[in-house]
Amino acid sequence: MKCPLCGNIDSKVSDSRMVDEGATIKRRRNCEKCGERFTTYERLDITQLMVIKRNGVREVFDRSKILRGIISSCNKRSISVGQIEKLTDEIEAFFMNSMRGEVESSEIGTVVMERLRKLDEVAYVRFASVYKQFKDIDTFMDELSVLLMERKET
Repeated sequence: MKCPLCGNIDSKVSDSRMVDEGATIKRRRNCEKCGERFTTYERLDITQLMVIKRNGVREVFDRSKILRGIISSCNKRSISVGQIEKLTDEIEAFFMNSMRGEVESSEIGTVVMERLRKLDEVAYVRFASVYKQFKDIDTFMDELSVLLMERKET
């Protein structure tokens, strides 16, 4: 940390404390060159991820929407709450770590489908039927055919 008096970049931390209910760390520092004591504050810098909906409206990323969709898809399946939480955490981390300010809702849906397909095929088909808005039984059967063909290839 740069000393505010002499500009030296070498300093030693003499004391650290959490403030603001743990949201900030207050550090007392001593400059190794001039001996000046100064205080720094470290805060987590969170930029909000915006989701661009199909109709062009932007809204703040909401993890709970992904969680609700996955829970609905996994209803009456042998998938634990822990597995659902882990899957949701992974999807959230994927987008938060992408370092993008905006993501299209269609991309989120695609990632959820990919991850659900690996976890449980029935949950995947349930999610896909809502996400892809199957119009009739033929489009539903087309999706099942693709799934069955991929299963045979592995």
